[in-house]
Amino acid sequence: MHLPHRFALCCLISIETLGLVRATPPDFGPNVMIFDPSMSTSQILTTVDAIASQQISNQFGTQRYALLFLPGTYGSTGTPLTFQVGYYTAVAGLGSSPNDVVVNGSIDVYNQCGSSGCVALTNFWRSLSNLNINVINSSACNTAEFWAVSQAAPMRRVHVNGVTTLMDYCTSPSYASGGFISDSEFDDTVTNGSQQQWLVRNSQLDGWSNGVWNQVFSGAVGAPAQSFPSANQYTTLATSPVTREEPFLYVDSAGNFKVFVPALQRNSSGTTWGSGPAPGSSIPITDFFIAKPTDSAATINLALALGKNLILTPGIYSLAEPIFVLWPDTVVLGLGFPTLVPQRGNASMIVANVPGVKLSGIIFDAGPLNSPVLLQMGLLPIHLGSNPNDPTLIQDVFFRIGGATAGKATISLVVNSDNVILDDIWAWRADHGTGVGWTDNTADTGVIVNGNNVTAYGLFVEHYQKYEVVCNGNGGTEIFFQNEMPYDPPSQAAWTEAPGVDGWAAFKVANNVTIFKGYGMGSYSFFNQGV
Repeated sequence: MHLPHRFALCCLISIETLGLVRATPPDFGPNVMIFDPSMSTSQILTTVDAIASQQISNQFGTQRYALLFLPGTYGSTGTPLTFQVGYYTAVAGLGSSPNDVVVNGSIDVYNQCGSSGCVALTNFWRSLSNLNINVINSSACNTAEFWAVSQAAPMRRVHVNGVTTLMDYCTSPSYASGGFISDSEFDDTVTNGSQQQWLVRNSQLDGWSNGVWNQVFSGAVGAPAQSFPSANQYTTLATSPVTREEPFLYVDSAGNFKVFVPALQRNSSGTTWGSGPAPGSSIPITDFFIAKPTDSAATINLALALGKNLILTPGIYSLAEPIFVLWPDTVVLGLGFPTLVPQRGNASMIVANVPGVKLSGIIFDAGPLNSPVLLQMGLLPIHLGSNPNDPTLIQDVFFRIGGATAGKATISLVVNSDNVILDDIWAWRADHGTGVGWTDNTADTGVIVNGNNVTAYGLFVEHYQKYEVVCNGNGGTEIFFQNEMPYDPPSQAAWTEAPGVDGWAAFKVANNVTIFKGYGMGSYSFFNQGV
């Protein structure tokens, strides 16, 4: 299905609402839709429903979208704005605070139904951020904000007035396997229900019900009390040791597009914005190179070498060489799940040993030739060029080996730099889709950390063929780890670390490491080849 051309015109609308000065949005390309509160609800629904109908079942498609809402109010009690979010769709407000964009309605993800029932186990690669939802939904069952997702579907900087559910209880069996929330506020109960695991970081809760296995809360005000190890459900930390929220696109009071970079926090809890403007700094859009999928790595690298920050607009980027991030404090921001695919066995991105780089909202796919690594943070593990007061951030960054296309990569992510924050990472050797098999989508390890003092929140790593995660650096902290062993070893001999050592550990902390802290770490196995 191809969307009619008129749907692409949303991104050309000028800004002249709620006191904003008229301004022309930057050219983000045809798959970034920018909505204005002067538009009618029916006009908005025509666009978002057409995208949803294409994307809800489009698990391994090439289409990518960002749906952006200018400050103002959308929908009403009588005519709510209610729509679904499918694959590769990012929905975000363009205010400086979540409360600047108010949606009367709901923005939902439901189960997908098939021959095996209705489940949310593969509701990946979508996001919701930076808006306020007054829940209005008139259907017979749905009276809540439904966000029935699994991995790689973050919710950030969202304020929900009404009940939120992380499972779709309107159909069965309602299984789900998520998920990640940060910097969000919920004014009513969050129903976790059938979610196998979940991380809530630095948020405000008014109640949390249910949960299956590993539910972790870090700096979440109102979180359930610690119940592990007497019951293996809730792990609760009063504060998060070191955090920095994800940079985001917004429009200021003069109608100018900017990117806001939140400030570093230590030992923090609750949201950054609940008590007033979030601390941080803004970068004008003119300081960014806005890349399109037709741009080569050489074109992008020239802009980065000249000191530009980078916005990757929606689409598939075929890379004959790595993207090189050379300067400290560079922001690389993905809109609508841009996907980087190496073509010559190269890495897709390499970041120098410099502090303060910020990467977010990107999918790294393996390419047709084996890549030694897909994303490398730091040229060498030399413990130089980092700054604990200006850590590098990797947020909502996801890796795939197979699934969408046939691909191979020995390691998905290598972190050589010190003082890095990993914040919602899913590294996935595909267990279904295209090019899937023990000798087809080969991949040794999801994440290797060589740097010291690396802090990770929400590390999801699945199905790799050797160690899933290796921690060689000292002083590391892991808050929430979710792992599935590979489903498909053809025999025990094919999946053996050493003589007498069957299989491989899910999380290997090297013998030389003297300090490591882990909270809410879980791994389970399911073998479908008779091992």
